[in-house]
Amino acid sequence: MAGRNHLYVPGPTNVPDSVLSAMHLPMEDHRSPEFPKLVQPLFEDLKRVFRTTTGRVFIFPATGTAGWEIAMVNTLSPGDKVLSYRFGHFSHLWIQSAKRLGLEVEYYEVPWGQGVPLDHLAERLRRDQNRQIKALLICHNETSTGVTNDLKAIRQILDETEHPALFMIDGVSSIGSLEFRMDEWGVDVALTGSQKGFMLPAGGAYVGFSPKALAARHSAKLPRSFFSIDDQIAHNDAGYFPYTPNTAMLHGLRQVLNLLLAEGMDQVYARHRRLAEGVRRAVLDGWGMRLCAQDPKWYSDTVSAIVVPEGFDARDVIRIAYYRYNLSLGSGLSELAGKVFRIGHLGDVNELMLASAIVGAEMAMRDVGIPVQPGSGIAAAMEYWRATASEAPER
Repeated sequence: MAGRNHLYVPGPTNVPDSVLSAMHLPMEDHRSPEFPKLVQPLFEDLKRVFRTTTGRVFIFPATGTAGWEIAMVNTLSPGDKVLSYRFGHFSHLWIQSAKRLGLEVEYYEVPWGQGVPLDHLAERLRRDQNRQIKALLICHNETSTGVTNDLKAIRQILDETEHPALFMIDGVSSIGSLEFRMDEWGVDVALTGSQKGFMLPAGGAYVGFSPKALAARHSAKLPRSFFSIDDQIAHNDAGYFPYTPNTAMLHGLRQVLNLLLAEGMDQVYARHRRLAEGVRRAVLDGWGMRLCAQDPKWYSDTVSAIVVPEGFDARDVIRIAYYRYNLSLGSGLSELAGKVFRIGHLGDVNELMLASAIVGAEMAMRDVGIPVQPGSGIAAAMEYWRATASEAPER
């Protein structure tokens, strides 16, 4: 098909040309005396993205899914109780991962489209008088439903109940895109992957540990080998890794960090917020459809899960968008299969790029018979973006 594929799944995201260029280089000696000049600044600049001065961020040649395991095996022991909430596909998978590692998982079902029920969490932590709960596992941004949780409010509950549980965060579709403040919000372990807000190919896991979480590794008894942060600590300070790293990805990460920090993290958050609101205006005001996220307080600024009307199958929209218009939309996962399609609006995106996602989705929906008014979605998004253009920084 002529032209490029328009990639608007919520990950992998578009890789900027400058990042692709940075990765296009010959292989190099990862044990050379020059290699630390590349590696050591990466750790410091990752801390700036995670917004931590007191913690450490580790780089693993792995994925965000591996980040769950990295978080748990370095801090917990067999039989430890962890608390979580199941409100989407990825919170479900993290729960499954914890079970497979031999942890006792207490979790509560939440309707998909909602986030962590704060009152329930506070009540449950107050009842844990013996402090049996060793960790709280929370997806910051549930990619399957387009729901973002209020981490600051969750930290407040931990503080008010004086509960010592480790606060562990899946930030795969949030860190680098949504507001995230590791130190300020008292996050103990935060994990993300390279293929979303970091605008890289899949294959990098970046995991931040607070001083409290770092100390927990000394008593943790879960088996760990490849995912041991002890091995990383022994090599990272000198600018090396305990095994062969993905050197091309490290050069790509260097350029990504240059881009994010030059823009400024607060401005990165604001850009995502503004672009996401334009997409929401298209869905809600233009098409007259609804989001999976059931309340504005949960709306995600990195992905919108759009519910198709009764009698239609979202998979038909996705298929036609792909084959007829060369547009990749995110599919509904597990319980949401056929019920939603997703537009990812994170990473290297701007208004006109997202305009193509809105127009393509609208054409595909009309092709399958969903009664949306032609041009209604892009008109609503366009007017919002025009009205707020003064809020966008000059590029």
